[in-house]
Amino acid sequence: MTDATDSTELLTIDEMTRADALAIGRGTPGIVLMENAGRAVADAIVARFPQGPVSVLCGPGNNGGDGFVVARLLAERGWPVTLFLLGAREKLKGDAAEAADRWPGAVHPLGRDAGQGASLIVDAIFGAGLARDVDGVAAEIIRRIGEARTPVVAVDMPTGIDGNTGKIRGAAFAASLTVTFFRAKPGHLLLPGRLHCGELLVRDIGIDGQVLDEIEPRTFVNEPSLWAPVFPRPRLDSHKYTRGHAVVVSGDASHTGAARLAARGALRAGAGLVTVASPPDAMSVNAAHLTSIMLMPFDGADVLTKILEDKRKNALLIGPGAGIGWETRDNVLAALLSGAAVVLDADALTSFAEIPRDLFVAIKGYFAGPVVMTPHEGEFARLFPKIAEEGGSKLERAREAAAEAAGVVVLKGADTVVAAPDGRAAIARNAGPELATAGSGDVLGGIILGLLAQGMPPFEAACAAVWLHGEAGDCFGPGLISEDLPEMLPAVLRDLLRRI
Repeated sequence: MTDATDSTELLTIDEMTRADALAIGRGTPGIVLMENAGRAVADAIVARFPQGPVSVLCGPGNNGGDGFVVARLLAERGWPVTLFLLGAREKLKGDAAEAADRWPGAVHPLGRDAGQGASLIVDAIFGAGLARDVDGVAAEIIRRIGEARTPVVAVDMPTGIDGNTGKIRGAAFAASLTVTFFRAKPGHLLLPGRLHCGELLVRDIGIDGQVLDEIEPRTFVNEPSLWAPVFPRPRLDSHKYTRGHAVVVSGDASHTGAARLAARGALRAGAGLVTVASPPDAMSVNAAHLTSIMLMPFDGADVLTKILEDKRKNALLIGPGAGIGWETRDNVLAALLSGAAVVLDADALTSFAEIPRDLFVAIKGYFAGPVVMTPHEGEFARLFPKIAEEGGSKLERAREAAAEAAGVVVLKGADTVVAAPDGRAAIARNAGPELATAGSGDVLGGIILGLLAQGMPPFEAACAAVWLHGEAGDCFGPGLISEDLPEMLPAVLRDLLRRI
């Protein structure tokens, strides 16, 4: 059984169902896939937990069939196993019925005390394809096992977690380990699903990866293999101008720190030159803190337009500390008309809250270059109120917003989603709690800026920046403040370039 954890494709429930069907249609019997799935779970349990009494909780579908296989294989290895089934055994169908027939032990009705006396719970009740909220006896069992703190191993997906959205449907197990098959689902990475999965293993169960050519998935784990082919690599014949000239727009004298954080992020990410465009009243405070980053005065959209007439200045970030109002709107529109790659964050987004269509029309304009927007949830709701009100998953909302705005959307958080207008999307899984500190998002915007300045396409640049940002936080660890993030990038980049 091979490990598929490093595969970047994420499959929706419908796509995974199709993958199963394609594998069966190409000659692999469904019961073989089920046996392989159960063996993967049993192997993971034996490798991680001490032998003891196990309660295997089975549902009425194929997830329950996997559970019957797990129960049989654990019992064959000497584990004391008690199996509980939700529903009548005679109502099981197809592969699940065959798996049940291969189980030699007793089948007990799933009751509220199914976890009593067990040192481990195997959750094979509903899996990823949950179609309704969990209630009744299943919800009561989830509550009781949670109160008892008995470790849970989930088959495919913890019962109660929606495989597409990561949302809790009524009640949900909090698993210590989740074993899924062929490819992970979005719900494994999106919050709160990610918190309920514990350790996630993705196991190959005999489905040929070529089925993905027919499925054509559009959602991915944000890992280097997704964007490595276009990641900028240093060349011996490169110089500072070939590595791009990034511009960061500063706020006024009392709001300059965010721009400097972003500028340092862009420089550490590899931009050849970085300039902070500073209002006159902020020139002295910016000058006091900048050395390798250049400084240029600007006062309004007309001056910003003139700055960007130098086409070597090929990427710009505006928003952090910029202030909310018409001045920022004018500066954003001037930047978009320049043809430079533009990163819009914070105040640059909120300034269009009352007239978002003006921003979207400008992004779609003839002269606009690549655009990346980096909202947190509050900024997203202000710029895309209708999408936010509809309450879709984070993945769905980011994807819909990217299509509406015709720009790449980075919807930030521990499960940051990067979505492109063409429907591609990637979900982060390497962001730790250390990143929840003031100024962290400003550095992220700067990293995106630095990669855009080097010519990286916007979706890939945003994905790579989110990954680098997460790795930098993990590399530093507890005690991180935003100023530390750019200084961790050289070590992260060194390791990355060795890997790719």
